[in-house]
Amino acid sequence: MTDKAFQDFYPDEFAHCYGCGRLNEAGLQIKSYWDGEESVCRYTPEPFFTGGFPGYFYGGLISSLIDCHSAATASAAKLRADGFALGEKPLSRFVTASLKIDFLKPTPMGKIIDLRSRVLEIKSRKIIVSTTLSAEDEIRAKGEAIMVQLPENR
Repeated sequence: MTDKAFQDFYPDEFAHCYGCGRLNEAGLQIKSYWDGEESVCRYTPEPFFTGGFPGYFYGGLISSLIDCHSAATASAAKLRADGFALGEKPLSRFVTASLKIDFLKPTPMGKIIDLRSRVLEIKSRKIIVSTTLSAEDEIRAKGEAIMVQLPENR
């Protein structure tokens, strides 16, 4: 197992995303890792990410975290499905075709956010990922993303 996150294996041209780009100094720079069949990402929001209700996390950023973690999960899952381990081959980049988020409970600020994803389906260039976002051991939001692999000859 590697200590490096999925995002550490993105080619430089795809490493500038606000949420997950290691080369975006102003971005969130989230990191995703395998935990068995699930992928996991832990993130602590900065105080300025508060939403319309003081003390709680901004919903748009919750969506961004689910989106970026799902894309990284799709990239790592495709690599794994093709029979490769992280680092053996550059990761393919996936983009979001559809993202559905259900906000279940307010997400408190100042707490570690735990994202967990499972791959529901891998079909050619399309991967469906289910993700939960938790804080204080309670699921606060859940999402389902349809991710599509960018073509090699983009």
